[in-house]
Amino acid sequence: QVQLVESGGGSVQDGGSLRLSCAASGSIFSINTMGWYRQAPGKQRELVADITRGGSTSYADSVKGRFTISRDNAKNTVSLHMNSLTPEDTAVYYCNADGRLLSLRSFASWGQGTQVTVSS
Repeated sequence: QVQLVESGGGSVQDGGSLRLSCAASGSIFSINTMGWYRQAPGKQRELVADITRGGSTSYADSVKGRFTISRDNAKNTVSLHMNSLTPEDTAVYYCNADGRLLSLRSFASWGQGTQVTVSS
């Protein structure tokens, strides 16, 4: 009942930048936390960054100082600005959101994923 649609992935050179965006739609009453996860080949999915409705953020140690997460509560969108990308950032990036539906039931949803490839 909640769809997350990501955009902005692609291929960049080592040291480049990308911006990922995610828009949530559906029977949404409120969204608590929105975040970005990533999964590299042969590795487990890991949290990259997340942001609460109030704007509190958390980042994986590996991206601190390089990535910035932001959200627009009115538009139910979240973005991830990624700078100084390295080949180690290559992965499929997934948007995640949790909150309450109009029925007041809770939800937790994932996007379909967007590929980020950083070449050396």
